Amino acid sequence: MIAVRETTEWDVEYKQPNHVYLLDGDKMHAYIPWGTGNVQYFNKPIRIDRRGRKFIELKDNPFKVKIKTNVVEVIGSKGDKYFVDKDAKTCTCTGFQFRGRCKHITEVI
Repeated sequence: MIAVRETTEWDVEYKQPNHVYLLDGDKMHAYIPWGTGNVQYFNKPIRIDRRGRKFIELKDNPFKVKIKTNVVEVIGSKGDKYFVDKDAKTCTCTGFQFRGRCKHITEVI
């Protein structure tokens, strides 16, 4: 699991806040709303769509929860980081997002 801060520049007239998320592949387990320090945990993980959004990984994880995970980090052919969930057979790469399959899952499984 990784903690990430969203850095997306939204094209809107008002200040759109970006939050901090606790991600396990494409599943969000918790988040910290912008401008607060209050962690919001979910009873069941929520799928997060990362397309068109930018994130940076935080070195210091502000979340205190430890959840057992079957997500594996994979380095793509161009050096990008992707996360493959062995149980759900999902990947965070754009190929999987559009086609529903990719070589990263095949490599891990």
